[in-house]
Amino acid sequence: MKVLVFNAGSSSLKFGLFETAPAEVHVLKGSFAHFRDGAAALRLSDAGGEVAETLPVADIGAAIARVPAILAARGLDGIAAIGHRIVHGGASFTAPLVLGAAEIAAVEALRPLAPLHLPANLEAVRVARATWPGLPQVAVFDTAFHATNPPRATTYAVPAAWRATGLRRYGFHGTSHRYVALRAAEALDEPLDRLQIVSCHLGNGASVCAIDRGLSVDSSMGMTPLEGLVMGTRSGDVDPGLFGHLHRTLGLAIPVIEAGLYGESGLRALAGTADMREVEARAGGGDEDARLALEVYAYRTRKYVGAYAAAMGGIDVLAFTGGIGENSASMRRRICDGLEFLGLRLDHDLNQAVRLRGREAPQIAAAGSRVRVIVTETAEQLMIARETAAALVPAAAARRAIPVAVSARHVHLEAATAAALFGPGATLHRQRELRQPGSFAAAEEVALVGPRGRIEGVRVLGPLRDRDQIEISRTDSFELGIDAPLRDSGDLAGTPRVVLEGPAGRVETGGLIVAARHIHTNPADAARLGLADGQRVAVQVGDGDRGLSFGHVLVRVTPQGFTEMHIDTDEANAAGIRVKGAGALVPMTRHAARILGP
Repeated sequence: MKVLVFNAGSSSLKFGLFETAPAEVHVLKGSFAHFRDGAAALRLSDAGGEVAETLPVADIGAAIARVPAILAARGLDGIAAIGHRIVHGGASFTAPLVLGAAEIAAVEALRPLAPLHLPANLEAVRVARATWPGLPQVAVFDTAFHATNPPRATTYAVPAAWRATGLRRYGFHGTSHRYVALRAAEALDEPLDRLQIVSCHLGNGASVCAIDRGLSVDSSMGMTPLEGLVMGTRSGDVDPGLFGHLHRTLGLAIPVIEAGLYGESGLRALAGTADMREVEARAGGGDEDARLALEVYAYRTRKYVGAYAAAMGGIDVLAFTGGIGENSASMRRRICDGLEFLGLRLDHDLNQAVRLRGREAPQIAAAGSRVRVIVTETAEQLMIARETAAALVPAAAARRAIPVAVSARHVHLEAATAAALFGPGATLHRQRELRQPGSFAAAEEVALVGPRGRIEGVRVLGPLRDRDQIEISRTDSFELGIDAPLRDSGDLAGTPRVVLEGPAGRVETGGLIVAARHIHTNPADAARLGLADGQRVAVQVGDGDRGLSFGHVLVRVTPQGFTEMHIDTDEANAAGIRVKGAGALVPMTRHAARILGP
């Protein structure tokens, strides 16, 4: 499938043509920049080389109208769909969206959340629909990757009436951070769902993202792309009290202050230029303002890296991308200096030697560093092309029925713990067989005891295991007063401890988790459903007002597995399921790609 991708900004338009199947190929890369005096600079790159020229196009609409002729001149046809980068999806749009009139109107309603970005994004959609009236247009939202951020990371402590207007943290650069996470796992040859990654997208816009086992759990940008790091012309974090202060002392109106925070702050305010290369050159020449700008930029980024390592309870990978992250060895060094306490040590020679071409992802950590450090080009347009293609998979192939079962709180015990709780030599007594072969619900029950409360009558499941594992819901964790992490079964490193009480005694043990949703299946059913062990899929459960889409569902294929999806009680309540139900699954594509160099 050929997918044309547009990324429209207020003063530029980037576009690319991708072949998504059977292999991914970046066929054409293009951009219009600096719309000024009725003209713009066009740059094109394909297998034949690069072209640069100035064309008489005054705005984004005129630029998009030129694209059919550009494609025709290179013999490129057969486009099946058009994907659009849409900066803000609010709380509603957490997956790619095929755009019709109603959907466009719904996105239009989000303009107050991103008044500087959505108008350009939507103008590109409008012109593309008119230029290619027969092709599906798909929105891919910058905020969607961060939909897995928990409420503790997204909630502002402001009045409820304010929050009801959509005031919360959303996060941006989602397609970039998603790609970087996938590329890091690929480069390290490790499963993404075993890695804790801090992704630094450092460019004119900049953000840091905490990616815990494949899921975004926090991002430095907030309700708008203004929060977080120092950027080219944006301030990043500031005290919101400055609005009142500047109004009282300088008489500035809110729109003037807001425009200053977006367009006259950041590096431009500190060093007189938004170009990091120029800032570094001036600092090297002794410019004190430029030196301060570099220190502030690096400090703010380093502070977020440390904070996100703490939020995840560890860090395996620090990844750099974006124009500054990819090209500034000195800024990477400044950020990494002082992170030795995390076990991160940079190899300065490898750092200086980074010269990216295409999909390279060199590692620049020193030998013995516990934290791996990689540098890679981002590939936002590739991710948009992938998600556009996935959104258009025919319904018959994409929606496949699968049973859904509710997994209530329960415990798995090792032999020593069972003996302490039920007496020496105690065995588990089968009460009923479970549908997963070899598993059973035991007659034995325990109580869970935490600092805030206790939960009685928690069922023990057999057979005994080599480690204790206690699976609860998020609501249960509040009742106990213990912040249990979301984990796949068996991933118990660093999990909190809880007290188990049985008729013969009590034991304090680790292994307390909120179990991540997952699908059990067997090889025959997996082949029928097009699934593979370790794959992550999305499952739509229910329709109408109570219908929900559950993402990042892990597939587990075992020889005798009974095919069903397991969700916890909180998820079941949200979807209106009591004991069991049915869902429809859509695999999440994760292909390798061949991408043009810069």
